[in-house]
Amino acid sequence: MVEVSLDGESLLFAVKGWDVLWSLTSHLEIPLSHVLGARSDPEVAQGWYKGLRLPGTSVPGVITAGTFYQDGKRIFWDVHNAANTVVVDLQDDRYDELVVEVADPDAVVSLILDAISPGRNR
Repeated sequence: MVEVSLDGESLLFAVKGWDVLWSLTSHLEIPLSHVLGARSDPEVAQGWYKGLRLPGTSVPGVITAGTFYQDGKRIFWDVHNAANTVVVDLQDDRYDELVVEVADPDAVVSLILDAISPGRNR
């Protein structure tokens, strides 16, 4: 699981628990200027193939964590429960996408969208 917070002009993604070991990452800091958007998308975590794993962990139906390459994109994954999946689209960053499990997908999506477009109508 990942906790997402806003720190000035950056989003912080803190990887929690054993997922630090499985993903080989404890946190990511992404400048808001690199964030294109975010959405709750449980479907993206379905299926067994997530791409070429380098480095990371993949046990289909259990966990996908770490860096994966798929369709020319570098994607960071940390998902156990597909129902709580959020996808963050990035530009000009180390990753093209972040696919993470969070406690409250709707709240995280709102946090991100509000941060990248203040004054956005809901």
